[in-house]
Amino acid sequence: MSNTDSTRRSFLKKATLALALSMGMGTGLLGMTAAHAEDIGKPEKADLKFGFIKLTDMAPLAIAYEKGFFEDEGLFVQLEAQANWKVLLDGVIDGQLDGAHMLAGQPLAATIGFGTKADIVTPFSMDLNGNGITVSNTVWEKMKGHLEMKDGKPVHPIKADALKAVVEEYKKEGKPFNMGMVFPVSTHNYELRYWLASGGLNPGLYAPAKDDIKGQIGADVILSVTPPPQMPATLEAGTIDGYCVGEPWNQQAVAKGIGVPVITDYEIWKNNPEKVFGLTKEFTEKNPNTTAHVVKALIRAAYWLDENNNANRKEAVEILSKPEYVGADKEVLANSMTGTFEYEKGDKRDVPDFNVFFRYNATYPYYSDAVWYLTQMRRWGQIGEHKDDAWYDETAKSVYRPDIYKKAAEALIAEGKLKKEDFPDFAAESGYKPATGDFIDGVTYDGKKPNEYIDSFKIGLKKDEKA
Repeated sequence: MSNTDSTRRSFLKKATLALALSMGMGTGLLGMTAAHAEDIGKPEKADLKFGFIKLTDMAPLAIAYEKGFFEDEGLFVQLEAQANWKVLLDGVIDGQLDGAHMLAGQPLAATIGFGTKADIVTPFSMDLNGNGITVSNTVWEKMKGHLEMKDGKPVHPIKADALKAVVEEYKKEGKPFNMGMVFPVSTHNYELRYWLASGGLNPGLYAPAKDDIKGQIGADVILSVTPPPQMPATLEAGTIDGYCVGEPWNQQAVAKGIGVPVITDYEIWKNNPEKVFGLTKEFTEKNPNTTAHVVKALIRAAYWLDENNNANRKEAVEILSKPEYVGADKEVLANSMTGTFEYEKGDKRDVPDFNVFFRYNATYPYYSDAVWYLTQMRRWGQIGEHKDDAWYDETAKSVYRPDIYKKAAEALIAEGKLKKEDFPDFAAESGYKPATGDFIDGVTYDGKKPNEYIDSFKIGLKKDEKA
């Protein structure tokens, strides 16, 4: 976002506020604003810079900016695309960025010291679902012989069992089977690993105590990091045989005719948490009012994105297609953002919940979501030693901040911008969702029993095992 644009918006907002104040506080609207100001208070820091990666699920940031929701909170925000997830995280840690669109695993990994050590927290979950797994045309043709077909089209969801035969063929020929994911602590890494393992394929282990952070120990499929926008080109070059990434980069493979998305993460884990908004713990403690105002603006943006059965999605696509945001073709963005998903050319299916930004309490930072990511870090060796159940609970509560979210939501309710029923019942909310078996392998996840969950898998570390 240009400095000129930000300055213009800042001037207009401040001028509007000055005019309103000069007219007195007698109206109901101004009286309501004044009352709210006493509740949360004036932002300690009003000029902010937030980072993001060029993915569809950065949408709440773009919408909060474009619709003036940040300005409504007295915030003057610049949005700045980042080169990759590490650069983005480093920018938040060193203060170049005040906050950012983050992988759900990033605040957790930073807190426990896997990779960069830092105290990062999240008071806001940005979305549910939104990812897919794509394979090359060559791999897809080999997989098709192992799929159930109906009316000439594959029956979904497609399990990794169909890929296993292809991987075994590669092994016999002495060739590695390579797949890309976006970052070691990304949802994409864990979803890809989960899908592969559910089909009997070992995605490999990490051994950080031995300085092995590649995650390829004992792997049937070799996973490596590729930045999201580079996924299609890397697949086309033959460097990888498939990848897991967020939109629009699966649909881009279809548009370019270079690959086929075989499964969405909605089919791997129904309504799985995806990105979060992350800030340093220090920032939230130094700027509690600012933090609450930011969350208010993001909640409103998420609500707008899902409002009236996704009625605003076409406008959202127009906004996201701008080069300063995602910069992909509108048609490619619309494939998933408007409730459909194209698996291969001509096979477009209804997937109304491919992108969820607000419904199903998508924005609430559930402890059980954090615990799931921690179980996968332990399963694949990023957490090198056994931890008891209490550790998972304590770690989740040190990173996920529903208390900040509640403060912001209650302010929006008091202002009449949203309704009480739009949110969880805060008085009864424990932060843990009910146990669910909505996974492709049918395994039940209960966030209150992380070790029982970890030990239920055939592939991956359990109990006191180490890589």
